[in-house]
Amino acid sequence: MPELQRLRADHAPALLAFERENRTYFAKYVPDRGDAYFTEFDVRHASLLAEQAAGTCHFHVLVDGEGAVVGRVNLVDVTDGEAELGYRIAESAAGRGLATSAVRQVCGLAGSEYGLRALRAATDADNAGSRAVLVRAGFVVVGEVDADGQGRTEVRYRRDTAAG
Repeated sequence: MPELQRLRADHAPALLAFERENRTYFAKYVPDRGDAYFTEFDVRHASLLAEQAAGTCHFHVLVDGEGAVVGRVNLVDVTDGEAELGYRIAESAAGRGLATSAVRQVCGLAGSEYGLRALRAATDADNAGSRAVLVRAGFVVVGEVDADGQGRTEVRYRRDTAAG
């Protein structure tokens, strides 16, 4: 079973490989990060670590026994005891319960380690897998919005960190 680890500088090569290998897969569900993300990855990674050190974000990776990143779970925009949760699981690791397990672990850390009271999350209404992960991790639907003005519906969720 992959291990959840707080993002570190030495994760950069494996994280970049994860993002490259899964770029097309992720683009099915979320907007593509664009070429600049990959060409400027080292600068971006250093920026994430600085945000984490400042406490405005908390980044995590799921690392398998061979050191490969197979997922990531992030808490971003930390303000007033709340944060936005986001996650990605490699296509090769999808459907094995890794997302649910990792999201639950990060929800626990959010309350016990990071002092957060609540988390928000959002996913495309058509992404049944992601919606199921959030529900299994204790999130509840708080609304739906037109995500892009072109008919794509986004479902918004919330979870108290003291929940299950």
